[in-house]
Amino acid sequence: MKQLISILLISLFVSSCGIYSFTGASIPINAKTVSVSNFITSTTNSPAILNQTITEGLKDLFLSQTNLILTDGEGDLNFSGEITKYQISPIAIQANETAEKNRLTIKIKVKYENNFDEKQNFETTFSRYSDFNSSDNLTEIEDILIEKISSEIIEDVFNKAFVNW
Repeated sequence: MKQLISILLISLFVSSCGIYSFTGASIPINAKTVSVSNFITSTTNSPAILNQTITEGLKDLFLSQTNLILTDGEGDLNFSGEITKYQISPIAIQANETAEKNRLTIKIKVKYENNFDEKQNFETTFSRYSDFNSSDNLTEIEDILIEKISSEIIEDVFNKAFVNW
């Protein structure tokens, strides 16, 4: 019984000190604010909504998964970036040299600045893709593909910054 109480007290202490949260995020104890600059687009063929989807998705994830306050100016933790690739390419070429499937690839470059621990800073490229049938009408499924790929990339950024696995 004493061992169980000790384990519970240690768990409570560790989680309340900001060292670990039950979402798996490890955020600096002193960090109170986070800023996410609007992502810019350096690719010519991406939909205009893509940069807003990435930017707002990051903000939403930080607000829902952390206790950080979102700020427009410089925060304790800062994210900025650009969309560097939006490409649709054929895959699964058939014998008649037509593609059975296509692949939508989105790549972003993210800069993260941690004002409490410079060792945690990074500038990294994240890339994800989704395959779809070449017979599908891209205009009908593009928003769904963008949402799926963006959420995966956003999760990757969050994990790189806050989850030390």
